[in-house]
Amino acid sequence: MGPIHSFNDLIDMIRRHFRLMFVIVLIGCIASFFWALNQPHTYRSAEVLQLEQPKIAKDLAPSTVAGSSARRLQLIEQQLMARDNLEDIILKYDLFSDIPDLVMSQRVDFLRRSIAITGVAAVREGFADDGTISVLTFTATMDSAEKAQNVAKAFADRTRELSVQQRREQTKETLEFFERQEELIRRDIGALEDEITAFRLENDLSRTGSLDLSQTELINVNDALLQMDREIIAAELAIERIDLSARAATVAKEREELTGDLRTLETQRRLLSERRDALLISLETTPEIDAQLTRFERRMTQLQGLLDVASTRRNEAEVGFSLESNARGERLTTIESAPLPDYPISTSRKKLAAMGAVASGMLALVVAFLLDLRKPIVRTARQMERETGLKPVISIADVNLPKKPTGLRKLWSKDKPRTLWRDGVAGVMSQKSSG
Repeated sequence: MGPIHSFNDLIDMIRRHFRLMFVIVLIGCIASFFWALNQPHTYRSAEVLQLEQPKIAKDLAPSTVAGSSARRLQLIEQQLMARDNLEDIILKYDLFSDIPDLVMSQRVDFLRRSIAITGVAAVREGFADDGTISVLTFTATMDSAEKAQNVAKAFADRTRELSVQQRREQTKETLEFFERQEELIRRDIGALEDEITAFRLENDLSRTGSLDLSQTELINVNDALLQMDREIIAAELAIERIDLSARAATVAKEREELTGDLRTLETQRRLLSERRDALLISLETTPEIDAQLTRFERRMTQLQGLLDVASTRRNEAEVGFSLESNARGERLTTIESAPLPDYPISTSRKKLAAMGAVASGMLALVVAFLLDLRKPIVRTARQMERETGLKPVISIADVNLPKKPTGLRKLWSKDKPRTLWRDGVAGVMSQKSSG
């Protein structure tokens, strides 16, 4: 049965065990004071970075850095939380040196749990999420204000460096890739030209040039031969139409002139015929040669197209690399530097000591309550009536008898009345000598 049923029962319990409760509360307060005094303070500092958009519009000068900013920053965060980087920061700022028993792996784990990196996504444009980060916050929680500020700044500075390095390396590798592609295509074109030249020399096709020029020249030679034939026929007719009735000297002179013109025309016609025969011989190629020349032309056209594409991409890569080299592209800037914390974020030592004192008081009440439970005695008439339903007529307090006097006290107390309390019954007895 429980001894506490009312506020008066509680007061009686406190009165009965006051000394014990006082000792428990006193010891608890002292222990709480020293415990709170030894609790370290915790400080927090945060640095905020903003992701700035490129200075020049993407339509005018597109960047060659692929992927969303969220993915790039996630890769940077993984590099920041790598063991080597954390060890460098621990050694640079002498972190957790007040705990000499910690090994480096434990210090690295503590630093990982002391750093929080949070990002805020940018506002969507339409219904698509492009994965752009607007703000990035680095929060450091350490045992001193200076360390919290230094660690937050160190992580923010390292993030900016990695972001710039990552973008520059990506644009540089892109530019080098397209430069190598363009160089390889030009090398292939040069090799194909050498192969075509060797093929023409092998098949005796290099004297007349290309087939189109040879065919055009053959057409022109045929036209010239036709014209020569007409002039020769005209000269022959002129010779036949010489007036024989004229003077002999005049006829001879005229015949000689026309004969000379005819010989000249015949000579020219012979030269043109030789040229035509040479052209015909040069154009008399086999179907295999024609097919090979067609394949050469097709390969050359493809290589020229690839070269144009590679040149265009290389120019775009040069623009992107120039933007990153001149800090005109996307970059991280500090909009709120990590401040030196003015107050710790941990619970104050006064509150801890007060909480310890309250806990000591509650412990003292629990101990007193357990002691009463250990001896369930009916101590008051009110408790008797509540527990048994019987209302006592009279209640007599239990008072311990004084110790039996000895020695001089015994002689002094012979003629003194004394009060006797035993088993709850009180009486007064006067002992006098009857002399």
